[in-house]
Amino acid sequence: MVDRNPCLEPSAAGLRRRSWLARAGLLGAWAASPALAQLRIEVSDLGAAQLPIALPTFRGEGIAPHRISEIVRADLERSGLFRVVSAGLTESDPIGTRPDFPAWRQRGADFLLSGSITRLANGRFFISSQLWDTVRGNDLARSNYEERPEEMRLAAHVIADAIYEKLIGEKSVFATRIAYVTKQGSDFRLLVADSDGENAQLAFESREPIISPAWSRSGAHLAYVSFHEGRPVIYAHEVARGGRPSVVADFRGSNSAPAWSANGRQIIATLSRDGGSQIYAVDFPGGREPRRLTQSNSIDTEPCCSPDGQWIYFVSDRRGRSPQIYRMPAGGGVVELVTKTGSYNISPTISPDSKLMAYISLVAGGYRLHLMDLSTGQSTALTDTSADEGPSFAPNGRLILYETRVQRREVLMTTTIDGRIKVPLKVQGGDIREPDWGPFVRA
Repeated sequence: MVDRNPCLEPSAAGLRRRSWLARAGLLGAWAASPALAQLRIEVSDLGAAQLPIALPTFRGEGIAPHRISEIVRADLERSGLFRVVSAGLTESDPIGTRPDFPAWRQRGADFLLSGSITRLANGRFFISSQLWDTVRGNDLARSNYEERPEEMRLAAHVIADAIYEKLIGEKSVFATRIAYVTKQGSDFRLLVADSDGENAQLAFESREPIISPAWSRSGAHLAYVSFHEGRPVIYAHEVARGGRPSVVADFRGSNSAPAWSANGRQIIATLSRDGGSQIYAVDFPGGREPRRLTQSNSIDTEPCCSPDGQWIYFVSDRRGRSPQIYRMPAGGGVVELVTKTGSYNISPTISPDSKLMAYISLVAGGYRLHLMDLSTGQSTALTDTSADEGPSFAPNGRLILYETRVQRREVLMTTTIDGRIKVPLKVQGGDIREPDWGPFVRA
């Protein structure tokens, strides 16, 4: 463990300092938390902007290991762009049968999803769905899938993606994945899960801390920091079945805060090999010596590359005791201040179109998720909670995944970028940290 900067020691009043200190390789502690009570979707100020859709139960759904209609419903509601009209106990009409459009319109549904599930002799399930426009009285899309039982949840996400893309007209993210870290007892686990937090799969497990997972642009690798060798080392883990971790950075001192370059050929990281915590570019796969990108006497950490390949955003205390967000050209160079308001700003992440920055700011004693328009510098608080951390954009830029504290327990949440709909994810038990949303591609 490297020497700490005494000005940056975590305290009870500054608990979220552990976020950027950990990414600088200066902190490995993990706090325990009590059990979590039931969570609810938080909705505010919504109206006519949502598309009303009815999702009756799929015919034959009771034979399947998962309730497809409920997964589709949760996906659409989480997007903030749909209002699911109650279908009561109504079962879907048979595929190909014209529904009673006036009855559904009377319930307030402009769109309707019909669906059916049949078990096949080979043990697989045949899933059919049909999307209807109840106003025009015509079908908009049909789909058929033959899936193994363990693929049923993915099929539901794909159906939800198809509805979203047909009615919204842009790429959807329900079939993508997230990564996060949990701690139960003395065990740390790096998990990969569906975008709703379900179906978690173990990627790596250790008795020592695991921090800062970061998806590669291709979705084939997860970079992360592990202390299982007794010091912070950066690894890249192949996500595909049977993949193994490989060392990316194991230099003298601390190796931390990995972020993938826009072209996926480098990992931008914080290294203390030359004495202080500075930002370097490390080739992936390895080859040449790391190239130092910042030159300061302060802690520079939490690098984040803009998807357009133009900038590296990072956190530094170079102007005083508290951290602020800066940026520099992707190849290094002149550094400029980005956060010009607020005394404490950390954890930048850039939207897929490189126009927005989500970050955490200390406001009135609480750490809150903020969103900045990078063209104007205008910033808005998206939450009124006090312990937000680790924001990550969905690959279509419509949602932000983050960690927060609810009833004294760390949980993962998603919020729409206007802050109107916040949904807790169903994740495995234990303390939860360090979420990162993967790309569209599933390796």
